[in-house]
Amino acid sequence: MEKLTVAPRTGHATLLYSELVTDLENLTADIAVLGMPFGSAYGPRSFTNDQTDAPQAIRDVTDRIVRAPNHYDFDIDGPLLQGRSDIRFVDCGDVLPDLSKPGDHQRRCELAVRQILKGGGLPIVLGGDHGITNPVLRAFSDSGPITLVHIDAHLDWRDEVNGVKDGLSSPIRRASELGYVKHITQIGLRAQGSGRPEDYENARAHGADLITAYELHDIGMDAVLDRIPDGGNYYLTIDADGLDPTIMPAVDGPAPGGVTFVQARKLIHGLVKKGRVVGMDIVEIQPSKDNASKLTCVTAGRLIVNLIGAAIKAGYFDKK
Repeated sequence: MEKLTVAPRTGHATLLYSELVTDLENLTADIAVLGMPFGSAYGPRSFTNDQTDAPQAIRDVTDRIVRAPNHYDFDIDGPLLQGRSDIRFVDCGDVLPDLSKPGDHQRRCELAVRQILKGGGLPIVLGGDHGITNPVLRAFSDSGPITLVHIDAHLDWRDEVNGVKDGLSSPIRRASELGYVKHITQIGLRAQGSGRPEDYENARAHGADLITAYELHDIGMDAVLDRIPDGGNYYLTIDADGLDPTIMPAVDGPAPGGVTFVQARKLIHGLVKKGRVVGMDIVEIQPSKDNASKLTCVTAGRLIVNLIGAAIKAGYFDKK
């Protein structure tokens, strides 16, 4: 099998002390981290940007996210892996572009996620901009139907920008075209992004449940969870600017009034209990804008911790 990923380049070798595995041919794992630093650029100047450093920046604050994996964690009522020695938690490294084959990294990302799923793993993908969600979702073609749950300040329903249809403004539009994505809930919408009135109307016409941050704050996350179909296979995509900039400041388009950490945590635990979370990504972090405490990356890591702990406690990886 071709080489799909490379090992992280600096600092912590893996996220949250997990096992490094870059040979994915016969991978078997319960939880698998994958870095996807590069999406689809809208022009030559935007190909390499601050967001491409985010996967490693999140790994590098591992010891701030979890001081020690065997310590008690109040977010998940136990240590990181809930004291389970049988849980295999791996970091598959990063999918990097091949400059001689533009766009081929998207194909390799899809293949990498397919290998994780084939080996029984729950993929947790570190972006990169929001364009990375599309190749990840394409790997779930045999895992449907999928309910897509999206936290973001922005709508992400553009059909194309500069002729690019798989870019950061289009992931939910592309997801809506996948026959196995049966329901879309978008949470935390506010302020202004690249979406135009016609994009908003397209989202509504498709049937996406659009929940502004202000509606969320009025009705609460429990009411939002009630609107998401029960018993689903949930894919959760989190744009860092969907959360409030007081807890995730290192983003390109900060907008006050966003989703709180408590609300996002409740969403994760609620989805785990409602059905099965089959994958998750976190995107759009710009590490150079993070403060001295690295709060944005730590917050991203804490959301991942909550998914891991909740999924284990829910019996996702119990051996039959």
